[in-house]
Amino acid sequence: MPNQKKQEQEKKISSKELFGDAKVVLIEHEASVYRLLLTRQGKLILNK
Repeated sequence: MPNQKKQEQEKKISSKELFGDAKVVLIEHEASVYRLLLTRQGKLILNK
């Protein structure tokens, strides 16, 4: 079942759930911290 395997490798989360009332989310990945910004226009910007 290839479709089931794909679902196991993906996780879907809404931006509203991720951000809540915040405009910035910090994401730790290995030894780095990334900054995910929600702009006024509703766009997402990811910076290291």
